Amino acid sequence: MINYKQLEENLKDTGLAEYASYWERAVEQKMQGFTHGYTQQWQQLMEDLPVLPAGELELKHKVSIGSAELLNARLTESEQQAFVSALKTLSPWRKGPFDLYGVHIDTEWRSDWKWDRLLPHISPLQGRTVIDVGCGNGYHCWRMLGEGAKTVLGIDPTQKFLAQFGVMKRYLGAQLPAHLLPLGIEDMPQIKDNEGVDTVFSMGVLYHRKSPIEHLLALKSLLSPGGELVLETIVIDGDESSVLVPQGRYAQMRNIWFLPSAKALALWLRKCGFKDVRIVDIETTSLHEQRATPWMDFHSLCDFLDPSDSNKTIEGHPAPKRAILVAQV
Repeated sequence: MINYKQLEENLKDTGLAEYASYWERAVEQKMQGFTHGYTQQWQQLMEDLPVLPAGELELKHKVSIGSAELLNARLTESEQQAFVSALKTLSPWRKGPFDLYGVHIDTEWRSDWKWDRLLPHISPLQGRTVIDVGCGNGYHCWRMLGEGAKTVLGIDPTQKFLAQFGVMKRYLGAQLPAHLLPLGIEDMPQIKDNEGVDTVFSMGVLYHRKSPIEHLLALKSLLSPGGELVLETIVIDGDESSVLVPQGRYAQMRNIWFLPSAKALALWLRKCGFKDVRIVDIETTSLHEQRATPWMDFHSLCDFLDPSDSNKTIEGHPAPKRAILVAQV
């Protein structure tokens, strides 16, 4: 599912070229901890998916592959139903949406809305090397290619996200310079000074980290001098000293540690050595942006808010509000 030779080729003119073999060893070690049955199941799914030409590709304004007309010409109605059923075995689909030969994969998150909010505020991605930390199924990696990124490396340790990414890469074209490795940031190599990538994204990760400062420093270590960090996370209202540490769950999530205000987060970034720190967007998460769908039919945001006051979580905390910050090294 991971083409290491292509990864090495895509990285050969970057500051990460020498780390290609390291990542292969790291993934092999990580895979040993995966449930073997699931790995075989999803590999078999990839082999059983129908062979379809890519047709028209669209990555700049959305992630769209082929057309319904092409699917109708290649597959019978029963084969099309089997195709959709196979894709749904990879549920829950959380980041998206995707349009695959007329099949609309309506994901839990309207990740395209987040992309539209941040894009006007970041450095143009044309020709840049990018790492997306905690990339999920890689939706934003494809959008980064749509903006002209030279090479995009996504990392996320969730096995099912790797399978979802593999489906898209199969039909988008295996030679596109986007890769997903089932690794966490703690599995990344120690990047030498003056190496690293041009842009690092970390979206929806910081609040899951026991040590947010260590996470920010780890992100900084992946950037080359002059590089840019794009950081998105849940925040609360308040000044530079405001931080919420939920005693129990937050919006029914167990692994939530620190929810700073946007101003506190900007201060953390400056203390970590980032420059030109900017808060470029703060948006309350709406029930239209995160919701259950036929492709993610578990509980979603509406189930995690106080039914009598949507400004609070079911535990009584402030409802999710997300900030995007951009900073330089």
